[in-house]
Amino acid sequence: MPVAEHTEDVDEQPIRWRTAPGPQPERPPVLYLHGVPNSSDMWLPFLERTGGIAPDLPGFGRSAKRGDFDYSIAGYDRWLERFLEHVSVERFRLVVHDWGAVGLALAQRQPERVERLVVSSAVPLVPGYRWHRIARIWRRPGLGELAMGVSTRRVLRLLSREANVKPLPQDFLDSVWRDFDQGTQRAILRLYRSAPEDALAAAGRRLGEVQAPALVAWGERDPYLAPRFGEAYAGALPSAQLRLVAGAGHWPWLDVPELVDEVCAFVAAS
Repeated sequence: MPVAEHTEDVDEQPIRWRTAPGPQPERPPVLYLHGVPNSSDMWLPFLERTGGIAPDLPGFGRSAKRGDFDYSIAGYDRWLERFLEHVSVERFRLVVHDWGAVGLALAQRQPERVERLVVSSAVPLVPGYRWHRIARIWRRPGLGELAMGVSTRRVLRLLSREANVKPLPQDFLDSVWRDFDQGTQRAILRLYRSAPEDALAAAGRRLGEVQAPALVAWGERDPYLAPRFGEAYAGALPSAQLRLVAGAGHWPWLDVPELVDEVCAFVAAS
């Protein structure tokens, strides 16, 4: 299916998002939410199959990266509600990865809007998580800025080797590096610093109210988010099934491409 790009002002800041027509136009669209350090680029293989909407969240991709935006779970929660109003979407099917978990805040506040849900290797809004090594660096004032300052394309490539079992595709890395400017670096630092571990657990305390059928798809070899947090999500969501993806890392569909078809089949089911 053809994927279109849009850029319009939402809350007085330019936002880019992608859309594609779905094979079931009568169904609520699929809303795809990326994490750090990605953009809507990562969702193209999914949009081409299911249609839907994939924004570049503020601070990422080709959306605005304003210094006065609230880069926190609560800030993105409020922004998503206004974005969906802007694109005239009431009900939706939701797919989140990594920090796309901010969408779960809206899902918990307004669970009646969510028809189906996929949670893939998402920031754990559950008890017991401790930030991974890179996140702990980013969360420390001064040290985080230093780490961002020495980031280069080569450093990104080296760090990416631990993220997935197979090497990340070059076009995937090129997309990340293209948008990894000072605005995105600032957004990342503020987002991580807004979220101590107890705040993550508090942000997911109402997951049990999200009754929509859910698929939790988690790489068994994710170096940042251990599989037990996928199990925790599956336990917290009342209608969830768990898919631990053997031989897969943080972006599990890049290691196991057939997962794209599995996710798309799940969100398409009625």
